[in-house]
Amino acid sequence: MKFLDFFKMSKPSEPITDSNEVQKKYSRLRWQVFLSATIGYGLYYVCRLSLNVIKKPIVDAGVLSEGELGMIGSGLFITYAVGKLCNGFLADRSNIRRFMSIGLLVTALINLVLGFTTSFGFFLVLWALNGWAQSMGAAPCVVALSRWYGNKERGSFYGFWSSSHNIGEALTFIATSAIVATFGWQWGFKGAGLIGLVGFAIVALFMRDTPQSQGLPSIAEYKGDIAPEAKSEESGKSVGELQKMVLKNPAIWMLALASAFMYISRYAVNSWGIFYLEAEKGYTNLEASAIISISSVCGIIGTISSGFVSDVLFKGKRNAPAVIFGLMNILGLVLFMYGPKSMDAVSMVIFGLAIGALICYLGGLMATDVAPKGASGAALGVVGIASYIGAAIQDAISGFAIQSGKTVGEGAAAYDFSTVAYFWVGAAILSVVCTVIVWIMANRKKNG
Repeated sequence: MKFLDFFKMSKPSEPITDSNEVQKKYSRLRWQVFLSATIGYGLYYVCRLSLNVIKKPIVDAGVLSEGELGMIGSGLFITYAVGKLCNGFLADRSNIRRFMSIGLLVTALINLVLGFTTSFGFFLVLWALNGWAQSMGAAPCVVALSRWYGNKERGSFYGFWSSSHNIGEALTFIATSAIVATFGWQWGFKGAGLIGLVGFAIVALFMRDTPQSQGLPSIAEYKGDIAPEAKSEESGKSVGELQKMVLKNPAIWMLALASAFMYISRYAVNSWGIFYLEAEKGYTNLEASAIISISSVCGIIGTISSGFVSDVLFKGKRNAPAVIFGLMNILGLVLFMYGPKSMDAVSMVIFGLAIGALICYLGGLMATDVAPKGASGAALGVVGIASYIGAAIQDAISGFAIQSGKTVGEGAAAYDFSTVAYFWVGAAILSVVCTVIVWIMANRKKNG
């Protein structure tokens, strides 16, 4: 019981009555919260993607097979999916500083331990536990944005925060691959673990729970930007009642399905893109990592610009840009799988821009837009469990499909990637279909 008390939301402190002090403290702490959430969650990703960089070296060393790697990756996504739902609901009620920092500490320690083992069973269990620890990262960040940023600014800051995904990916594909190339695959895990410990320190020192815990008024009182209809709808309802409203909203479930298909294509490249480029197109591990890192760097641009695109160009509407970026995702994947080698970098530019924006739109922002503000963690949890079930299915199917298309002759392995290509591109197409359905649902609701 005392362990659970450790994660409870902080109690309000004595209110600050001086308006100038309130403004000064709000300004300073909001930036601390935003930067610690962005940097911290980016370093979460380093501890999640470490395995993806070293798949080919592990296979070449005879430590694990492609099918075993698929099962290990799927294990992470399954526990991550369940954890996203559970921890999304818990984050609405939790001390987000403690919640997020403990998860980052655990995932860093797991990576450090994996740098000293070659057992498939040990990999499977620890990587699955890593999935649960990883699920303690996103929800506290989204809850932090809801607690510290008003309605009229949250979209832009959400877009900037979402770039943490791509920052973490770029750091992984560049730094971790360089470590592996220099010191061997075991140091891919050890290096990620050490980086994760740095992230733990940043979150523990600079993240804050609620404005009220710092003697400040709530963001709604500070900004005064809650619409009257939102006040009447949410007024007097408990957190549990607001979370039930999320579960009864069909638009959130359709967004979850759209995100699930998008995550299949996203993690197809993140999990197997380096392997594909090495096996199919003859790149070295470092060269393949550099090409995949292009998508992560461009993803930062796509994510950061997503808020501007929807808020300015589409006047706050997310459906149209979500469809446009979904079509770009399809184009990028088609070029990657079917285009010539000279188009690999171009395909990753298009893919990165698209996925960067779609992570923001489908991965959370569109759901939190239509969810009660007091249950944003729950909305993210629903989208999260669907997204990572899709990612888990992808990793398992891709791993066994790649292994089944493997032939060995004269000491060298050759692969047939045609089956997984249909799977990856098909998922991207279905994501766009689901996004269009959400758009139709929104128009019907608007027109009565």
